[in-house]
Amino acid sequence: MSFRLNAEQVDIKTAAREFCEREVKPIAAQVDRDRQFPMETIRKMAPLGFMGMAISQEYGGCGFGTLENTLVIEEVSRCCASTGATVVVHNAFVCPVIERCGTEEQKRKFLIPLAQGEKLGAYALTEPDSGSDISSIRTRAQLRDEKFVVNGSKCFVTNGGKADIYIVFAKGEEGFMALIAERGHEELFFGKPERLLGMRATSTSSLYLNDCMIPRENLIGRPGQALEIAKEGLVDLRIGIAAQAVGIAQAALETSVGYAGQRVQFGQPIGRFQAIQRMLVDMATEIEAARSLIYRCAAMRDRGEDSVKEASMAKLFASEVAVRSTKKAIKVHGGYGYMRDFPLERFARDARVTAIYGDPSEIQRNIIANILLGYKD
Repeated sequence: MSFRLNAEQVDIKTAAREFCEREVKPIAAQVDRDRQFPMETIRKMAPLGFMGMAISQEYGGCGFGTLENTLVIEEVSRCCASTGATVVVHNAFVCPVIERCGTEEQKRKFLIPLAQGEKLGAYALTEPDSGSDISSIRTRAQLRDEKFVVNGSKCFVTNGGKADIYIVFAKGEEGFMALIAERGHEELFFGKPERLLGMRATSTSSLYLNDCMIPRENLIGRPGQALEIAKEGLVDLRIGIAAQAVGIAQAALETSVGYAGQRVQFGQPIGRFQAIQRMLVDMATEIEAARSLIYRCAAMRDRGEDSVKEASMAKLFASEVAVRSTKKAIKVHGGYGYMRDFPLERFARDARVTAIYGDPSEIQRNIIANILLGYKD
């Protein structure tokens, strides 16, 4: 199978890189330092179609696929992982879930403004006592007078408080369900943004529902179908996070190559030393392998093939490559790599969470092992 991008995909990647070099990269250090959500940058992406890459044109998107979406996510994350996280959640979970499982009315009302970048999306799945075990969520939804009365709390909601549309997972009398809530719904509250180690410019917060009234027509799919909806959505999310991780690793590699060619010690650039060369080679080789795995997985997804195992492999490998690559990049820079004046410490902080959110590496290994061994649990 050829992994060569076609001319249109090359153009998408080039356009994304040019935009990010111009609009995203120059402010990446500042928004990280100030913990400032990059809403203005997100708005600038909308006219380019970056907020609806994989959504059909009928619903306001560009009509491309998962592969094209990963190209954009990679380029955004190469310049600013915080902005990349916002795009990942919006593009690789919220929009695909609504297009795949939503009613025609929901697509018209919610998906079109999401795909056109007029509104921002988020999902609320994780709870204080429910992480990777999504079947243990405690948020409850009770149908009353054609509205679901929802009570519970969610944590680690990426885009929390900034997004306009939220997919909220809850348990009802007929099983688990996915509901669309809108910012401004009565009795829907947000906690203050968490102070994160990395991706500090994201808005990650708790969400509280206290007798929150959500119209019955905002139910996605059928009652009892939400676990399948979440699991399918997580496949897209993991591909997006994998692309984000490769973007971070690529930034670390490019910065290190530039530094190795300029930094002179013992009368020659440090790039002449084999110890430095080996670190750069290891980084470049692993990044290219991770990218190929992601592109293959994305292509499988676009062909409608089962890609659960491949998505977990892509996220597992790419996230750990990002962690290793940023660690090596700090070594290449020596003492300067440890200084906040250089971007390496930001890359390292940002890389770490790619191996955590969307389920950590240990869960990815469990998923892959169960499929390899034929286990159903």
